[in-house]
Amino acid sequence: MIRYLTAGESHGPALTGIVEGVPAGLPLTEDDLAQHLARRQKGYGRGGRMAFEKDRAIFNSGVRFGKTMGGPVSMIMENRAFQKDEAGWPTVMNKETEADGIEKITLPRPGHADLVGTQKYRFDDIRPVIERSSARETAMRVACCGIARQFLKHFGIEIGGHVIQIGKIGYKDWDSVRKTVDPLYEKGAENVYKTADESDVRCLDKQLSEQMREEIKIQRKAGSSLGGIYEIIITGVPVGLGSFTHWDQKLDGKIAQAIMGTQAMKGVEIGLGFEAAKRDGQNVHDEITHDGSKFNRRTNHSGGIEGGMSNGMPIIIRGAMKPIPTMLNPLGTVDMHTLKETETRYERSDVCALPRAVVVAESVIAPVIANAFLEKFGGDSIAEIEERFKSI
Repeated sequence: MIRYLTAGESHGPALTGIVEGVPAGLPLTEDDLAQHLARRQKGYGRGGRMAFEKDRAIFNSGVRFGKTMGGPVSMIMENRAFQKDEAGWPTVMNKETEADGIEKITLPRPGHADLVGTQKYRFDDIRPVIERSSARETAMRVACCGIARQFLKHFGIEIGGHVIQIGKIGYKDWDSVRKTVDPLYEKGAENVYKTADESDVRCLDKQLSEQMREEIKIQRKAGSSLGGIYEIIITGVPVGLGSFTHWDQKLDGKIAQAIMGTQAMKGVEIGLGFEAAKRDGQNVHDEITHDGSKFNRRTNHSGGIEGGMSNGMPIIIRGAMKPIPTMLNPLGTVDMHTLKETETRYERSDVCALPRAVVVAESVIAPVIANAFLEKFGGDSIAEIEERFKSI
């Protein structure tokens, strides 16, 4: 099974990733991963760091002649802020010696890992928490999950995402979203993200895109931040991934964990999600049809998953992201050393990270689907898996 680990700090020398369980013989290059790393760095409302970081994951093991070898794939991604000695980061993040005069960060931000992290690990400085909990880590996560994404694409499974709401601006209901996006993924879900990427807020509706940009401008001037909701589509998923037999084998449960395990995520839905609770049964459950060769559904309110298993329809996932907790207009906090109430300090940050978070969400779902696929069709090599997959 595919498993990945990331290591590194936001302003340390580099991020590191290790991906194990990748079958041998998967075509894979650094450029395959670079395209999604570049997408992660784009989006209206981004912070200053994205202007100079040029992320690229470099393979150190596990790939030979453009194909995986069956062993762990390891990667490294340099942090330019450290390499260029911007703001003295090699001194601040020195791995051996603590220099005199280094400022200790003692003002925890509401809504961030700052305070709880220092309490948990008994730090007297928030800096270690800031560095590891930062969304900078998702750059290497996109690279690691990109390998699983290449595996899925090899078997015709595609992933694509788009923004449906930023702040209060968004589509009015489920049906209006379906009218816009469903025709796009008839040719595969990658068509969704490629079309969405034409908008700097990654929204498929041009009028809404403009309104979202204006909302971001308003909040930037106000010194605040914005979150929102995105939708991820997965096409080409065969019937029967996941299982109803045990709670921890349900596909939707594993998807939810992947989304909620990502920085700043506060909610996840499959298909209609919470909207299903407001409707009667006749307007929730998808009627079953048969076209002479296979079973289908008239609608896809279930989001492609029934009983914890994929049913052959496109999988539809929505995630809710909270506003970034770092804002120019500060909130109240308490100094950890003096215990006096004061205002938070500002760490460089996005006004709205949602357009970038879509790429991260697309990525973290990939290993979940890939492992469910391997459970059903698995083998040690791509050639062996192809034989089993073709037999269905």
